[in-house]
Amino acid sequence: MISLTYKRISLKDICIKLGLDSELSAEYIVGKAIKDGVIDATVNHTQGYMQSKEILDVYSTPAPQEEFDRRIKFCIQLHNESVKAMRYPMSTNRIDLKADIEAREREQELLQYLQDTDADDFL
Repeated sequence: MISLTYKRISLKDICIKLGLDSELSAEYIVGKAIKDGVIDATVNHTQGYMQSKEILDVYSTPAPQEEFDRRIKFCIQLHNESVKAMRYPMSTNRIDLKADIEAREREQELLQYLQDTDADDFL
């Protein structure tokens, strides 16, 4: 929080704010935080202060727009795949059509059977 509040703060003030015994302890803590990536700052050992690096305004870059675009494309792709995967129940017209086709096939098989067999077999 200190690094966000102050652009430049002395190690003595950090020592007071954190309730540390010495400026050396504050310097070690700040150095560790910088090394761990918790804060983005530099320590000036000779003059005894910590200077925070300027925070880049992420909204001035195209990164948020690119991320938003990627998410929208994912949602559209998911929607399209979902629509393709849907199975609609057959309508009554399709059921009747299927029954008609099956009846015609049976009729054709019966006619073929009658043509293949002798007419005398039925008398």
